[in-house]
Amino acid sequence: MTQDVLIELDAVLAIARRGTFRAAAVELGVSTSALSNMIGKLEQKLGVRLFNRTTRSVSLTDAGKAFVDQIEPAIGTIHNAISDVRSQQDEPTGVLRINAFPTGAREILSPLVLEFVRRYPQVHIDLVTEGRLVDIVDGGFDLGLRTRDLVPSDMIALPLGEGRRFAVAAAPSYFDEHPEPLTPPDLLEHSCIRVRLPNGVLYRWHFEKDGELHQLDVDGPITLDEASLARIAALDGIGIGFFMEPDVREDIAAGRLVQVLGDWTPPLEPLCLYYPSRRNPPAAFAAFINLARAFAASDAVPAG
Repeated sequence: MTQDVLIELDAVLAIARRGTFRAAAVELGVSTSALSNMIGKLEQKLGVRLFNRTTRSVSLTDAGKAFVDQIEPAIGTIHNAISDVRSQQDEPTGVLRINAFPTGAREILSPLVLEFVRRYPQVHIDLVTEGRLVDIVDGGFDLGLRTRDLVPSDMIALPLGEGRRFAVAAAPSYFDEHPEPLTPPDLLEHSCIRVRLPNGVLYRWHFEKDGELHQLDVDGPITLDEASLARIAALDGIGIGFFMEPDVREDIAAGRLVQVLGDWTPPLEPLCLYYPSRRNPPAAFAAFINLARAFAASDAVPAG
């Protein structure tokens, strides 16, 4: 089997798995037009259409479904064989694909991911961030990053450090004109920076202290869908924001933001890298896990 044929068959499986050419193209790291051309040429060689295409959907034809059912186990076996061979390499090479939510990706990017890139320049890291929880196996990822409570039960989880916290903060200029909130309900009298989740729902700020719980639908002059934008708005004095503490830690330390209600934000579940059990992981995968374990044990990646 030539490399081109394997790529074509991987493309067929990706489209069948993801349901659209666009999503499959993102997974494979190619353009949608290149993927469409690839499938068109394969269908021409086979003399049969594998997919029904409309402007809104893609589905397998009967012939395509039969084709996928037959090749999927074989292609899986081939990829396992390739992984087994690569696991015997002394020097980590290849590509590692990681799926993470944006806040978590920001937390591990410099101390773990970029440190790995510096140590192993022959390995390419493909880090994909998205708010929704995905099946990393179906998505073609080697690793996922989520909080421990969101890790699927059939995955191996590697906690990274201690639990994390939220931080409620605003610019000093905001508190020059408004009193600091002393309890969560006080926020209902303040201008707050609202955040919309990936599913379109407005995020409710939640607090806990001594068994007392509050979930607040705050109000304010602006709604955003990305934490980095909310940070900019808070720094500009627009209102109070609700952040992951690592995202604003330096701003609080430097006095650019003032943290309030700190005793109402208890530790959360820690971040975890997770992955399926692998019989003979490639050298690059094993090296990344080893570095992640060192990072988790020390809360700082040791010098290499």
